[in-house]
This record gives sequence, C-alpha cells and structure tokens, in this order.
Amino acid sequence: MAEKTDFVGLGFCSNDYLATLPNIPMDSKVQILEHLIQGGGPAATSTVAASRLGVKSAFISSVGGDEAGKMILSDLEKEGVSTGAIAVRKEQTSPVAYCWIDAPSGKRSVAWTRGDLTEITPDELDYELIANAKLLHLDGHHTAAAIAAAKFARKNNVLVNFDAGTMREGVPELLTYADILITSEEFARKVTGESDLDKAIFKLADTGAKVTGITMGELGSMVLAEGKILRCPAFKVDKVVDTTGAGDVYHTGFAVRYLETSDLMECMRFGSAVSAIKCGKLGGRTGIPSRQEVDEFLKKH
Repeated sequence: MAEKTDFVGLGFCSNDYLATLPNIPMDSKVQILEHLIQGGGPAATSTVAASRLGVKSAFISSVGGDEAGKMILSDLEKEGVSTGAIAVRKEQTSPVAYCWIDAPSGKRSVAWTRGDLTEITPDELDYELIANAKLLHLDGHHTAAAIAAAKFARKNNVLVNFDAGTMREGVPELLTYADILITSEEFARKVTGESDLDKAIFKLADTGAKVTGITMGELGSMVLAEGKILRCPAFKVDKVVDTTGAGDVYHTGFAVRYLETSDLMECMRFGSAVSAIKCGKLGGRTGIPSRQEVDEFLKKH
C-alpha cells in the first residue's frame, strides 16, 4: 500500500551551489559575501514548500548514485518529503546548479547541468502514490513520465498543477492535462504568440484548464476568473536577499490554498506571501515559511 500524501511533486531536482556577491562579475574576480549548498530544482523546491506549509508530501524523480544525489535525497528527507518514489541511478551523475545572487537587488543568474542522468520513465512511476494524492505538481521536466502521470491523475480525480516555465518537447501535450495552469510571463508570450499578457492569458485558457494565470515577478500575478482578469500585486518586503525559488513556492502556495478555497484572489495572495517571505533569505528553500508564518504575515499585510 502506497503512502498516502496530499501533494505529489514530479520533476527536476538538483544540488545547488549558491553565492551572494556584491556584483556579478564578467572577466573579473569578486569576493563571496555568503554561500551555501542545498537541494534545488523547481518541482523539488515546490514540494519542500508544501511540506513546510504542513501538507503531507512526496517527490518523484531520478538522481544519480553520486554525492550530489545523496545530498538531494537527504535534503528532501530532512524536510519530511517522502523520497521512496525517486529512482536512484547508481552509475550516473546528478544534476547540479550554480547560482550567483546580486546582493543589491537579490536577482540571480543560474547555470545548471543534468549530468548524464536519465529521466524517470512512465513504467517507473508509483501510480498508487499519485492516485492517493489530492494534487500532482509538475514543472515540465521528465516530460514523458509527467504526461503519463497527468493522464492517470485526471482519471483518478487528482488535480494537476503545472508550473509552466520552459518550453520543451512534450510540454504542449502536457498543457492539455493541467487543471491549474500558471505560467511565467516569458512562457505565456512564447506559447501564445501574444506580447500583451492580457491577451495571452485568454489564449492560455484555450487549453481547458480550470484555472489559468501568469506570474510577473515583482509586478505580481494575474488569473482568469469567469472571463475577467484578477490581479494581485507582489508584497513589498524590507529586503530582497535572493529571488531563487520565488516562483516555485508561489505555485505551491497557490495550489495549497486552492485545495482549501475557490477564492482565486485569496489563492494569489497566499502564494504571493509565501514567495515574499522566501525572498528574505539566501537559497531557494532557506526562507520558505511555515503555515503559521504565512497566516501571520497576511494578517499584517
């Protein structure tokens, strides 16, 4: 019997090396202000956020048998995320990412590699784990497995939440299985051919998703509700330390609140709060808040 969880993430995971710099150099040297090593990846960080928010969570992916892979698993397990559905490729190397954060703005540059790791396949999926979930969260990676998982989730009345950020082979098909489809502004423009986001969001709705939306960084987010666009500004915070993972945890916050209410503005506010609090610390996961912290933040803002 598979472990029952409410939030199952499926997608990319990596080991991240992060450094805060006084400025991001080009053909020069600079002294690091702060650095750390921690697990990363869009869907993996989203799943950690769900666990921090008090939702029973599990993650599906693949990792190598190297030290980076061991750290990825260890970081997830320390967060209370079930890793039993992650395939370990003993002879392969795990994905890693190098993140440089500009101290004055909190904005970052990321260079990453998959290593030689092969993606998880549809026949390796733990379908019972998915069937027992309330929500399946996808980031577009491991695309063949993601499509199979999304189809299965649909048949078993499990909500499919798709954080669409990068266009790759198979993603157009994956879009058609999303119940909650919230994309980055870059993705929205690319997939719809519309530079105007107000027009793009209506075209995104043609996928048939129950909820369609677009995230716009410091400009906030928008969703389509009964033919009208709802807009939620981003929360202002005293100091933005690092924006790494801000979008990932927004999607988690939105999805977790969506399981509780049909009020889409409230879902956006909750997601924005999770994202804003996260940006106060270095790393995609370090600043992810607990449910109590988010509720207290929203009372004050």
